[in-house]
Amino acid sequence: MSETVVETAAPAPGPPTREARGKPFLARAAAGAAGLTVVAALLGLVRDQAVARLFGAGHASDAFLVAWTVPEMAATLLIEDGMALLLVPAFSLALTRRASAASAGDPVRALVADTFPRLAAALACAGALLIAGAPWVVGVLAPGLEDPGLAVDCTRLTAVTILTFGVTGYFSAALRAHGRFLGPAGVYIAYNAGIIGMTLALHAVWGVRAAAAGVAVGSVLMILTLLPGFVTLVLRRRVRGTPAPEGRDAAAPLLGAAVLAPVVLFVVSRQSQVFVERFLASSLSDGAISHLNFAQKVAQLPMVLSMMICTVTFPVVARAMASGDREGARRRVERDLALAGTVVLLGTAMVLGYAPQIVEVLFQRGAFDAADTTATAGVMRVYALGLLGHTLVGALCRPYFSSGRPTWYPLAAMGAGLLVTAGAGAALTGRFGVDGIAAANALGISTAAVLMLLGLGSRAVAVRVRAVALSLARPALAAAAAGAAGRLAAPVVPGPALLGLAAGCLLVPVVFFLTARALGAPDAVHPPALIRQRFAHGR
Repeated sequence: MSETVVETAAPAPGPPTREARGKPFLARAAAGAAGLTVVAALLGLVRDQAVARLFGAGHASDAFLVAWTVPEMAATLLIEDGMALLLVPAFSLALTRRASAASAGDPVRALVADTFPRLAAALACAGALLIAGAPWVVGVLAPGLEDPGLAVDCTRLTAVTILTFGVTGYFSAALRAHGRFLGPAGVYIAYNAGIIGMTLALHAVWGVRAAAAGVAVGSVLMILTLLPGFVTLVLRRRVRGTPAPEGRDAAAPLLGAAVLAPVVLFVVSRQSQVFVERFLASSLSDGAISHLNFAQKVAQLPMVLSMMICTVTFPVVARAMASGDREGARRRVERDLALAGTVVLLGTAMVLGYAPQIVEVLFQRGAFDAADTTATAGVMRVYALGLLGHTLVGALCRPYFSSGRPTWYPLAAMGAGLLVTAGAGAALTGRFGVDGIAAANALGISTAAVLMLLGLGSRAVAVRVRAVALSLARPALAAAAAGAAGRLAAPVVPGPALLGLAAGCLLVPVVFFLTARALGAPDAVHPPALIRQRFAHGR
């Protein structure tokens, strides 16, 4: 997500960055980053399969997932939105001064010298505090665990990510400001490879603690992935000319707490939905947290693919806003919302129709048995009802935060959604268990999405709310029809689950596109061709 900040935050009179030299660079960078993101997502799926096969859905996997809550939050804040929105503008300004002043010193190096040591020290202290306070953290996150000792051990092993993710986010921001996108896009490949390797190698000795140690090792591999590019591009580059501006001036964007605070708090509130889910699930039977986790990880794959569209096309929207082309920005945002919604709704239809077959093919082996498949598939179908809301929240937050001006409305909308999630979860969990928690998640995130869409016109881009709603309603009806067709056809196909799933991969898209076409939804007819056209024309 953070790649979109590069063009919106860079000062106008700066040097001609590679992405500014032409739209073909944007398309190539997008294609490369998207390819690496898909590989990382597939490795993440393999990671989840390894955990499910070795530890099933029980006390051990629950303990690991409670400990994993901290790295999940740290990744969002330190690698993705929070760190990027702070540091990409700072490095962009330093690069502009490096080129315009042709200085003997280097404002980029001055920025690194002024900020990196202090950031690393602060994060190291935070990691040490997490290690010391791990029992209290586990007690807050999952007070219902009968034996929290294993979760405490795993939390202490993963605490190193506070520092390593921060360093990774710092390096990623610097490289993206220099127009380098492949390295930052590939860090999660190294991360997942570390978790998989440690889990497979040491599970017989350490149990689920091996997976927690893999999180730590994988986070170190993320740094090593970016370190050569950072050293070569940022630290070793020689600059000649007149004396440089002072490093403190180059770091001025870092002092924009009024701009940063709404972003950080929005990210925290969005991630807090996971805290609410695991808090509520900890009071249920062993395996509840695991069922929620596996269901979410698989159901979110369509959302990952849909968000790539917004990641690539949003710089075009930002340039239109910066140039005063509000009408062009409106058209592009509306188009992005419709296209991203169409992609995620197709995935939603597949989950609704074939959730049991998907879970059985991916996870049902080893300690993960048929009962776990049934429970996870049920949660996945309920959770899928909120996928459109998750996608819209991720897409809508970008135009809100693109101008660099403080805006608290997304936080207020997300806070309202979080209250709905917590209230509905408290009301539904006792009666419906994990299905109630998933329903609360879908209801809360959908509330936040509606509020953000309604407020966008008066605060950022004047989108036509009725037009956007209509463009999403048609593929939503098509998704309902395709999901129902898949659910009716799935039991009819005999043989293994893989065969039925393969049949569903043909049936669901056909029903979806035919229904969408009958309803007059142009964005849902040939989305791959539309995506290629938008990349080719920068629209």
